[in-house]
Amino acid sequence: METETAIKRLSAIAQEARLEVFRLLVKAGPGGMAAGDIARAVETPANTLSAQLLTLANAGLVRARRDGRSIIYAVNFNAMRDLLSFLTEDCCGGRPEMCVPFTAARTDCRDTRTGDRHETPARPRRRGQS
Repeated sequence: METETAIKRLSAIAQEARLEVFRLLVKAGPGGMAAGDIARAVETPANTLSAQLLTLANAGLVRARRDGRSIIYAVNFNAMRDLLSFLTEDCCGGRPEMCVPFTAARTDCRDTRTGDRHETPARPRRRGQS
């Protein structure tokens, strides 16, 4: 991941209301939530929520899809994992055992509703890495 992309994604969640929406969508899982349900859950007016979701979507952290008359928002889990990988890729100063919780989180995501495990494919190396 390029540093500019990481900064854009971190900036998107570096505000309390957007972080709350993002974490709610993480909990909702791949199925996501309708915009109205999100607004009720976080007790936010629709126009304010719309701006928050637009910021998260522009950063690539959430995706929207239409389902009838509703717009469903869901976390882009690949983007979230890439950001976590970027933040921890040079972790632990040569002590990989310290990074196990982070690397496990990057590669093992369970759907809390079904218990199904979803593995993240190995992350491609950035230019200049061996």
